[in-house]
Amino acid sequence: MEERKDGFEVKDASGFFICGVPHREDLHRTGYQYAHQFLSRDEARRIAKAISRLPELLKPPR
Repeated sequence: MEERKDGFEVKDASGFFICGVPHREDLHRTGYQYAHQFLSRDEARRIAKAISRLPELLKPPR
């Protein structure tokens, strides 16, 4: 899992990109009216971490 400016990237054991989990922390800090529709940085980090722990992604390719 790698953090980028606007989200997290999840990669498997061989470094292949699996998915991206975006966040908009700036909206949560400024009190944007519809901020609840976007993930905060902490929520996105937890989701990306859970995805990266899936057993299929931890095994090196055969």
